[in-house]
Amino acid sequence: MRVLGINALFHDPAAALLVDGQPVAAAEEERFSRRKHGKRPVPFSAWELPTEAAAWCLAEAGLRPEEIDAVAYSFDPSLAEPAADLELDDPWDPLRLTYARQAPEFLCSALPGLTREQVHFVPHHVAHAASGAFAAPDAERSSVLVVDGRGESASHLAARRRGTVLEPLRSQQLPHSLGLVYEELTEHLGFLRSSDEYKVMALASYGKPRMASELARYVHPTDDGGFVARDVPWESFAPPARAGQGWTQEHADLAASAQRCLEDTLLDMARWLHGRTHDRLLTMAGGVALNCVANARLAAEGPFADVWVQPAAGDAGTALGSALAFAAAGGETTAPMPGADLGRQWSDAELHDWLTRAGVPFEQPDDVSEEVARALADDAIVAWFQGRSEYGPRALGHRSLLAHPGRSANLERLNDVKGREQFRPVAPMVREERAPEIFEGVLPSPYMLFVHEVRSAWLDRIPAVVHTDGTARIQTVGRDREPRLARMLEEFERLTGLPVVVNTSLNTAGRPMVDDPRDALECFGSAPVDLLALGPYVVRRAGFFDRAGGEGGRGR
Repeated sequence: MRVLGINALFHDPAAALLVDGQPVAAAEEERFSRRKHGKRPVPFSAWELPTEAAAWCLAEAGLRPEEIDAVAYSFDPSLAEPAADLELDDPWDPLRLTYARQAPEFLCSALPGLTREQVHFVPHHVAHAASGAFAAPDAERSSVLVVDGRGESASHLAARRRGTVLEPLRSQQLPHSLGLVYEELTEHLGFLRSSDEYKVMALASYGKPRMASELARYVHPTDDGGFVARDVPWESFAPPARAGQGWTQEHADLAASAQRCLEDTLLDMARWLHGRTHDRLLTMAGGVALNCVANARLAAEGPFADVWVQPAAGDAGTALGSALAFAAAGGETTAPMPGADLGRQWSDAELHDWLTRAGVPFEQPDDVSEEVARALADDAIVAWFQGRSEYGPRALGHRSLLAHPGRSANLERLNDVKGREQFRPVAPMVREERAPEIFEGVLPSPYMLFVHEVRSAWLDRIPAVVHTDGTARIQTVGRDREPRLARMLEEFERLTGLPVVVNTSLNTAGRPMVDDPRDALECFGSAPVDLLALGPYVVRRAGFFDRAGGEGGRGR
């Protein structure tokens, strides 16, 4: 069965393709359109589809729209009818629902050859749940926890997987929503709502949760698997911050208090779910599952032996989840995600042609991993562009900016390069076998979805990647899946004695992550990055703007 999954209604439009139960391609529309998050999450944009991402998924598999068995759309408008009077404070929400009902016609127009009968609605939280339960490795039996802003008429789903069956156990009806409350706080703190929630999580580390007991009057679990989360009078806790004017200690304390309430509520929900299923494994999805601080606490204090989080946990992941849910409902055996690298890639010959056409001086070293390791050891900032792009918001060694972790100034330097706030941390990348020596927490951690305590012996050795609270959001690198990356880390350790490299996403503030070679060259040319490693080739900043040689881009 060939199933194309589509997420489009709220934000982060994306497409994913499943062939005979195997995920073969997945991509977010923002990587093609170069609009952060693809679009703003307003009713007027609900009709917009991930047309370029969908066309690429089909082309990647050599399929035409008429050759697809089904298109799974991750929202079911028939379930949203009761939501009309849920006090969501958006008089235009009925417009969003109208667009959802018309989604099959929009899809047929965007993908000529597709028919209305091929398009099927999948409930939003079922799509989220499937993206966790069916994509996780070795998970024939697992519990599932989905928490986000909203779906059709709910904001949460607890379920369990048994083979191909996904059984719902509990949902929380709107208007109560942990995700929407966190969005409100994001806006109150002067950040962009439904975009910058990760900044609130980072800011929380600078505060004390001294307001948590008072805030818990408005955000708390209900002991039956659900929660209360609405009507928070934010101004009674701290005055609103204006965008671009910075934050105060009061704002950091409010962020810390909200983070504590969120974690306490999630822990209670996880305990309730475990009491019904007694599973060893919890899989998680939904935008709240991108809160790596909460995930780490769930793993450390929760009742489940193992926790696996979908790397594209936000709405983009429902593209894959809707395809998996539809296939499983039809009795098809599905395969776990092979990794987060499900996006576009280019052959070495194609990358050579890109560089030649751009007229950029470049080289082909004997070993690009060694060349990059030497540059990093000399304190260069390196743009690393390798293999297939990542599905989800994390840079995982395919579209990354790398730096030396032993120089504390590199945190400020990278935030300046990216044009972002200085309280934002950067992450360590480490070989899987070395991680336990340096970090304490969930291991391995290939998707950067948990925070880890940095062991005391390493705090002063890798200061650039240690957050203010002594933690780090790490990515472990396995040689079997990432041989070129692992080789670079080995060589960097040989040169410096440090088995860790700084890793942050290859983009600048307000821009989507780099996806194709043109994006990489534009980012390299506009930001003070010293070296670009594009496949087996390297471009040096010293020669990037010096094209006097005419044919300086021939390589060697």
